[in-house]
Amino acid sequence: MAQPIQSRRVSAVCSFFLGALLLPLSLSVSAAGIDANINQAMAPITDVVAGFIFYEVRIFGNQLPLIILWLISAAIFFTFYFGFINLRGFKHAFQLLRGDYAKPDSDGEVSHFQALATAVSGTVGIGNISSVAIVISIGGPGATFWLMIAGFFGMSTKFAECVAGVKYRKINSDGSVSGGPMYYLREGLRERNLAWLGKPMAYFYAISIVIGCLGIGNMFQSNQAFQQFVEVTGGANSFFQDKGWLFGVALAFAVGCVIIGGIKSIASVVSKLVPFMAVTYVVGSLLVIALNVEKLPWAITAIITEAFNPTAIGGGFLGIMIMGFQRAAFSNEAGIGSAAIAHAAVRTSEPVTEGFIGLMEPFIDTVIICTLTALVIITTVYEPGIADSGMQGIELASQAFGSTLSWSTIPLSFIAVLFAFSTMLSWSYYGLKGWTYILGESKIAEVIFKVIFCGFGALGCMIQLDAVLNFSDALVFVIALPNILGLYILAPVIKRELKSYQLRLKSGEIRNLRKRKRLNIKVA
Repeated sequence: MAQPIQSRRVSAVCSFFLGALLLPLSLSVSAAGIDANINQAMAPITDVVAGFIFYEVRIFGNQLPLIILWLISAAIFFTFYFGFINLRGFKHAFQLLRGDYAKPDSDGEVSHFQALATAVSGTVGIGNISSVAIVISIGGPGATFWLMIAGFFGMSTKFAECVAGVKYRKINSDGSVSGGPMYYLREGLRERNLAWLGKPMAYFYAISIVIGCLGIGNMFQSNQAFQQFVEVTGGANSFFQDKGWLFGVALAFAVGCVIIGGIKSIASVVSKLVPFMAVTYVVGSLLVIALNVEKLPWAITAIITEAFNPTAIGGGFLGIMIMGFQRAAFSNEAGIGSAAIAHAAVRTSEPVTEGFIGLMEPFIDTVIICTLTALVIITTVYEPGIADSGMQGIELASQAFGSTLSWSTIPLSFIAVLFAFSTMLSWSYYGLKGWTYILGESKIAEVIFKVIFCGFGALGCMIQLDAVLNFSDALVFVIALPNILGLYILAPVIKRELKSYQLRLKSGEIRNLRKRKRLNIKVA
């Protein structure tokens, strides 16, 4: 029996790579001109969906998207409901991350660190750099303060998502794990006698995450990676300027080589990529800030004072607060539920442990990465009215680094490409779990999805499907509606889990295995 199984595996792998390479090549033949037709066809649908999910209300003269109010309200609620777990749980999160309480024989596929790295790679991307640059250029330094505050509150939402993700996950017959909002919406609400509500919300979430992953988690990332690659290889004079198909095929192959192995392969790669990218970016940012240290006191003062300055922008401090909250919510995705899909695969028998690990995501993504980006811009190229220059996003961030470290443009572009690549890896897994939730767990279904994902990634380098990207972006945020509603309903369950865990931890029933090992060594 071993030989036929091995043959089927080889056949599946060959079929996957053949499909992943032929799909983008076939798309490239007919890509020219079809983007305008697709955009025209999708535009009416996109306008309706985006108009609904990003519907704005006017508050004290400022336009506030209701989805942001939904996300921030939940973050504040969970922070108070769980007794500021985002502060109290930080120390224990580090203990879990370094493996103090790890039990290798627990169900799951990846370690705490690998689960965190996979989830962080899905949130830390080009958008972290470009969105911060945009909010600083428009809202001024004060927006940074509210961005950090929103990131702090978002930690509590991540905690709730990750606890629910592990508690209601499904262990498949082959030992693999399936989890995330689809499962805790269905199973969790069924326990609360709300199956009639949970089941349709779970399917809605699954369908939306599949479509969303192909757009904002895939095509947008590959397109931005290609643009960065072209810029660093000569810009308008680059040999690759009109060869998006070539870059797309290469990127599809690279992504395919990783995702064919499933979550273990993805986690193995991103657990190496994420620390490298994060450390490199943080060190580069600190170097730029250090070389402009004379401006640092002014930058910090400006961040604090302008956060409450009613004349900072037209809408006053409330306008700045809304901008900061909005960018933080878009950046760390707290409330979207996507990260819970990755965290559900962790090796643990205690759901609460992964909640503590999840706390660190918004902290890394928003409080560290985004704040450093803001300080780099403010201490280098920022000046009032910079938005009028037309320079925003990644271009402004590149200029900020380049103004102090002239050689930094190429490394920054390289890191940006890696950000996009790692984001694609994580979102391929999110989309896959949505796909198999709808169609059922099967190797054939998995291979089909992975081929489609790689094909769309390559397509993103060839044509500009703005309407499709906007549509997928809207769907990524519309899933916050059922996800947060489900978390509100499951909040008492999550709180009981937390109290039980903390009592057992305090009593010594849950033991620090690393500390115990050190004591045994000393006794011996």
